[in-house]
Amino acid sequence: RPLIYHNMAPKGSKSQKSSFVLKAPEPVRDSVLVMSSFEKYLLERIKVDGKTGNLGESVVLTRTDDSITVTASIPFSKRSLKYYAKKYLKSQGLEDAVRVTASAKNEYLLSYYKTLANE
Repeated sequence: RPLIYHNMAPKGSKSQKSSFVLKAPEPVRDSVLVMSSFEKYLLERIKVDGKTGNLGESVVLTRTDDSITVTASIPFSKRSLKYYAKKYLKSQGLEDAVRVTASAKNEYLLSYYKTLANE
């Protein structure tokens, strides 16, 4: 008797497009975070088929004033975006000031840590 896995996609089905948003309204407003630099970092670091800089048409980044949208037509992990965001913050020396939190199912928010001075 063959095993049937109900949660697996059928063999012939195509993967759906996944879209994730990285928002950073407060750090951008205070000129702590530069979105063009962040976008360039993501373009250079995101791996497709084990290679960096190999985005092609399978992963598309679009930038607005305070957010970056990543649209992928291949399987893409939301968790990997958090990893890249945290690595960028570390490279800029902002890991102690800005944190990455999930604000919705397909969205991350980069915001300041709450401190006594901010409250």
